[in-house]
Amino acid sequence: MGIAFVPFSAHAQKHRSSASPLTAAKPVQFGIAAGAALPTSDLSDGANTGWNATGTVALNPQLIPLGIRIDAAYNHFGLKGASGNMAFTSVSGNLVYKLPSAGVSPYAIGGAGWCHSSASLTGVGNGSDDNFCWNAGGGVSMPLSGFNTFVEARYNQVQGNGGSLKFIPITFGVMF
Repeated sequence: MGIAFVPFSAHAQKHRSSASPLTAAKPVQFGIAAGAALPTSDLSDGANTGWNATGTVALNPQLIPLGIRIDAAYNHFGLKGASGNMAFTSVSGNLVYKLPSAGVSPYAIGGAGWCHSSASLTGVGNGSDDNFCWNAGGGVSMPLSGFNTFVEARYNQVQGNGGSLKFIPITFGVMF
């Protein structure tokens, strides 16, 4: 009985340490993401579907499933019925809660930050403003050999003096 128990116990300990979802992520990760940006609410009345590019730094504590991500994002939209565009450049601090998993891992993300909104209308001119913005959403990450990939969607709201503008970037990214 002791012979069967010792190898089983050693195998279980080895398997447990190599597959632990709470220690799988590197403590600090850098990433990039890109995808579509969907205007919603009032923004969808005047803007077409646009694109998003994001750079990120993630801090992943080793013993808890809650992490921190700092994102710098750029969302660009063409205008409907006019020659021009709108863009939102933002920096936000986000909390990320990953559901414990050894492989594909769903997560929730949300945070707030600063957003620089700009608009350009050909023949009329340019305008810009700085505002508070916040976001909330979710995604799925998948570890690969030496890096992670993720797909996520986030509701973004930019608070302005005359109301708020809303959009949803849907991105694919890589974390190193």
